[in-house]
Amino acid sequence: MTDDTDRHAMKMAKKKAARDKIMATKTDKKGLVIVHTGKGKGKSTAAFGMIFRCIAHGMQCAVVQFIKGGMSTGERDLILAKFSNECAFHTMGEGFTWETQDKTRDTEMALAAWEKAKELIRDPENKMVLLDEINIAIRYDYVPIAEVVKFLSEEKPPMTHVVLTGRNAHADLIEIADLVTEMELVKHPFRAGIKAQIGVEY
Repeated sequence: MTDDTDRHAMKMAKKKAARDKIMATKTDKKGLVIVHTGKGKGKSTAAFGMIFRCIAHGMQCAVVQFIKGGMSTGERDLILAKFSNECAFHTMGEGFTWETQDKTRDTEMALAAWEKAKELIRDPENKMVLLDEINIAIRYDYVPIAEVVKFLSEEKPPMTHVVLTGRNAHADLIEIADLVTEMELVKHPFRAGIKAQIGVEY
């Protein structure tokens, strides 16, 4: 081996030893509270990736959509057509808030979605529950943040994962979460006049 190859091998061996030492201390398991937030695209997309990962591992899971209405999406269509036994799917909203323009109705729908979410989270068969766009419902005070935090802290089964998506995640939710990812917007085709497209946005 050359000197460069030897140095590289030694460096990687040290890294592996350090990494193995760290990994040996990570022995706990728990159901995680996971938050995907931020102005960038990909919050729901990443969350659905986790749902499909659960399905692939034979884990029962569920989805509650808080804002999106009856519009067809690839994720929902695929789950309902192929994986309805593995993943319960509930679209509880009637569309984005600026479309409905009815706060009373939006609040009623969001609270009904929250009740369904609690039911699904309490069910020990569900290993992961995705609450899609709940952060928006919380932001508009359709669902009380204090109630969400209390439920996730006190009633969520210890091995159930809950994923919450949407912009502007509340600070109290971020505080209790185990994993928080903020999607940063760098560039978006919408700003260049390109509309939402099948396979990318829905």
